[in-house]
Amino acid sequence: MLPDIVAFLLAIQPVIFIYFIVLNGFYTLFTIISLRDIRNYLNAVTSQSIDNVLNGMFYRPLSILVPAYNEEKTIVSSVKSLLALRYPEYEVIVINDGSTDGTLESLISEFRLVRIDKPIGLHVPHRPTLAKYVSVDHPQLFVLDKENGGKADALNAGINASQYPLFCSIDADSVLEDDALIRATRLFVEDREVVATGGIVRVLNGCEVEDGIVKEVRAPRGMLECFQTVEYTKGFLSGRTSWNYFRSLLIISGAFGIFRKDMVMAVKGYRESVGEDMDLVIRLHRHCRQNRIRYKVVFVPDPVCWTQVPSDMASLLKQRNRWHRGLIDSLWHNRGMFLNPRYGMVGLFGFPYFVMVELLGPAVEFIGYFGFVLLFFLGQVNREFAILFFLLAVLWGTWINLGSIFLDNLIYKRYKGVRDILKLCLFGLLEFFGYRQIIVVERLIATFMFWKKGWGKPKRKEIEGEVSGSVA
Repeated sequence: MLPDIVAFLLAIQPVIFIYFIVLNGFYTLFTIISLRDIRNYLNAVTSQSIDNVLNGMFYRPLSILVPAYNEEKTIVSSVKSLLALRYPEYEVIVINDGSTDGTLESLISEFRLVRIDKPIGLHVPHRPTLAKYVSVDHPQLFVLDKENGGKADALNAGINASQYPLFCSIDADSVLEDDALIRATRLFVEDREVVATGGIVRVLNGCEVEDGIVKEVRAPRGMLECFQTVEYTKGFLSGRTSWNYFRSLLIISGAFGIFRKDMVMAVKGYRESVGEDMDLVIRLHRHCRQNRIRYKVVFVPDPVCWTQVPSDMASLLKQRNRWHRGLIDSLWHNRGMFLNPRYGMVGLFGFPYFVMVELLGPAVEFIGYFGFVLLFFLGQVNREFAILFFLLAVLWGTWINLGSIFLDNLIYKRYKGVRDILKLCLFGLLEFFGYRQIIVVERLIATFMFWKKGWGKPKRKEIEGEVSGSVA
């Protein structure tokens, strides 16, 4: 048995090497493209264009949808931050999805909600709504109380209750910067082909928050949060931005995305899935391509949403397991797009990339990392092989991490302290020495339990003060 395993690992070495070359080659290419595109974008965005929105000259009103299930600790601060946004015309709709804690009571007490009798249309299906409330002090704040049906179902209820042509979906534990809506919706005014946009999601842990506003940006204290900060920086700076270039953006984060309501209704709203955000974007691509509708799905590199990330290993692994199951579900449900020229670059490049790199990648990396360890202890690894594997699997990836952190601070200058930047660089160096392998194993486990629909919701910590993260 063991000799067969060794023979297999030795035979598959070229495949492993090619995978790491392709993976890190893509990341390098994405980083180069992103740097160019971000600089061009920021140069094109003028203070005049922002002022035009604030003055009510050019804007489109929108509805902010906040699905909430047992968010008692964070919901008040989150809603306060949304009510403080700079935008000419918007409404906030909190959808209480059958919470069993004090979420609804906290909202009623803090914002002086009163019950109203206003019919809600049924353009997209969802579980029954029990009551609708409006704030006495903030007439643009509404709360829906409904039967529990999951995040996708709650968002569908919010879509039906909304009155504006655009809607923004945001998590209940997230905080938007005050000009995020202005920056994210600008493209809807300038380009009628835009059907969806997403912005940067940054890690809130470690930051100082007051009245729902991020007052000071700092690197997290905990190791896990720092590793995730590096991941988010690389993922949004290098990954999301470059997909604009290829017209193949398949993911808009569920923490912060803006959509044309008519297009989402055309695809029957959100589908019940643990990956409802990715699934919706893919179905928008599919719908527009099948009906020959000119459209764009765009990542906008300057509106910022801050979100809590898990601070303990159990919550982190549950989250990554859910993400990977959502990826599998979304790709399988839309599998007809794979290598299908009918869907343009989405079908020929974007979709295959997510299948080959994101879906199958954990299996290849697992064999690469743990196969290398096994061969090493069996004395089957020569010096040339060890050096080459280290260069491809570790050193190259580490330099991409450091490059992303450097470019992020060069362009955005979010972290003012040198200590914070050096701390993130340290964790960018350490990611490949244990952390990445743990995540790879969890994603591989998720591959064999993709049929599970559970979310494994973490408990939240309060947003005010220094945010320390969510816990299991």
